[in-house]
Amino acid sequence: MAEVFIFNKKKSGMVNLKNKVVCITGLTGAGKSVVADFFVKNNFQYIRLGQITIDEIEKRNLPVNEDNERKIREEFRAKYGMAAYAILNLTKIESLIKKGHVIVDGLYSFEEYKVLKDKFGDALVVVTVYAPPRIRYERLSRRQERPLTIKEAQSRDFAEIENLNKGGTIAMADYTILNISDWKFLQKQTIKVKNDIIGK
Repeated sequence: MAEVFIFNKKKSGMVNLKNKVVCITGLTGAGKSVVADFFVKNNFQYIRLGQITIDEIEKRNLPVNEDNERKIREEFRAKYGMAAYAILNLTKIESLIKKGHVIVDGLYSFEEYKVLKDKFGDALVVVTVYAPPRIRYERLSRRQERPLTIKEAQSRDFAEIENLNKGGTIAMADYTILNISDWKFLQKQTIKVKNDIIGK
């Protein structure tokens, strides 16, 4: 049963905000955007942390591909530190949370997690979307927008784990959703997580 795969940790008492900042994390191809879309359809405000990467690539008139995305990500982190994407998006998140619950698509580094945790305390909720490599790589090879070869996907996994400290965000998640079957299986878990977060 889907609910077996959902785990919840007690959160420490820091900040008690009315609205929640729900951050989605997981490795590439796990299904983060699918889960985020579900929250958006349930009236959550939306921000994709990595959108600033695409914006910067387009600003430089470069093609949007894996090599350029990695280059920009590493440039941002060289300039602002490993918490770069949280820092660069913080003002927008603060603005959105005033309007309602926020879904943040694509939490990467552990340092980003710590910045957001320090800022939002108990209002911050982290949800990991997980699928094993073989499933993720197959999905990535078939996606229409920015498909990746197995080699490219594996290289990105290693970079995210070794260079971007993404493992810490996954380990500290308040909920884990398995995306290893069909939409119905994923949806059942996501509904339960969403309802638990907002207290339904």
